[in-house]
Amino acid sequence: MLANAPVTTMLPVIDMDRARTFYEQRLGLTPGGFRPDGKFIYDAGGSTLALFPKPEGTKAEHTAISFRVADIAASIADLEKTGVVFEDYDLPGFRTVDHVCVLGSEKAAWFKDTEGNMLCIHEELA
Repeated sequence: MLANAPVTTMLPVIDMDRARTFYEQRLGLTPGGFRPDGKFIYDAGGSTLALFPKPEGTKAEHTAISFRVADIAASIADLEKTGVVFEDYDLPGFRTVDHVCVLGSEKAAWFKDTEGNMLCIHEELA
């Protein structure tokens, strides 16, 4: 039923201007503009990312969105140059080395946006 339906990821933001600065200047997304309902959208690799105002923010502790990249180490270096700060973990069965955790068939690295949303980049392994 939905196999061919386009997907939009909805992320709550407390401060739209602050969030837009992050997504445009730190992540390099191209702005798509405001919608009549107050959402601001981006095209991200054929999917849509929509930021929507939510004054109380969000409390989700899971990954809200993950961007698939071809080379995670190069992507981390590029994002760090723009000011993105990656999370590091040292938990039983879950440890990052140089910000990267190997999870079965992929490598992943996490960071937060200015609004507290947990974001990820991941590289699929052969």
